[in-house]
Amino acid sequence: MVNTLAPETTERAAARRRPAAPEADGRGRARRRQAVVAYLFLAPTLLFYAVFLALPLGFALLLSMSRWAGFDLGDIDPVGPDNFTALFADGSTFLAPVLTNTLLFALGTVALALAGSVTVATCIDKLRFQGLWRTLYFLPIVTTVVAVGNVWKFMYEPGGLVNGVLNALGLGSVAFLQDPDTALPSVVVVQAWASVGSAILVLTAGLKSVPESYYEAAALDGAGPVTVFWRITLPLLRPSLLFVCVTQFLSGLQSFALIIVMTKGGPGDATNVAALEMYRQAFSYGDWGAASAAAFVLFAVVLVVTLAQLWIFRRRGEDA
Repeated sequence: MVNTLAPETTERAAARRRPAAPEADGRGRARRRQAVVAYLFLAPTLLFYAVFLALPLGFALLLSMSRWAGFDLGDIDPVGPDNFTALFADGSTFLAPVLTNTLLFALGTVALALAGSVTVATCIDKLRFQGLWRTLYFLPIVTTVVAVGNVWKFMYEPGGLVNGVLNALGLGSVAFLQDPDTALPSVVVVQAWASVGSAILVLTAGLKSVPESYYEAAALDGAGPVTVFWRITLPLLRPSLLFVCVTQFLSGLQSFALIIVMTKGGPGDATNVAALEMYRQAFSYGDWGAASAAAFVLFAVVLVVTLAQLWIFRRRGEDA
């Protein structure tokens, strides 16, 4: 019988009938052994995340749709989405002023910290002993929040340093932490001051990556310092600015320790934020379901804000 198949087709069919080469089997076994070893090395990390992230997240999701006082697991009472609807029901303080204060606190922190860090980083880049200046501005980061909060709390007192300076200038004293209109801005200033050091480190590193040839070309064209800053320095700092904006906003949205040290959410609810409200619902009022629901709402806000920041920067041509 005449073979009408092409020689190449016949050879492929014969190759499929032949047993795999020992070399191929050996390479397959080696890859499988490498995969097993890789998973063994990853196992401690995966176990850590399972115990301290996945399980608590699942339990928090369960509590967000239940009513529980925080003692006996047998007392968990499923209530469905009632905890979420209660957060936004008429008469609830979560949307206003709690969530509103949280967003204002984060926005104010980002605005002040970003403006201050860009200004200081640009000045440091022109000075000698830059390491010394970066270290001095970084000191508030390594100082405990309790110490920072208490120091600024005493400075804001009627007889404190800030009012002393105002009185020396002929201005009257201000009840910074006792007045609902000034309490939140006063804490925002402290948060921005305490976080500006880390932003300065990031921005000074970003300034070092700007090619010097750009500044030389701008000088040859007769560009002034303001033009150089707006047309060269600031656009090339976009990756660093994106990182600073995202991290500062996340820190502001989750702020808790500084507020509880300085104002405990007062006066009234003037400085009450989402993290503090979650703490109160869980540990003061024993309503772990409401606290968990508020935590997931805050998570959604953080996610939306972060994605919005990334989208805005990428719309401007920055793929950071």
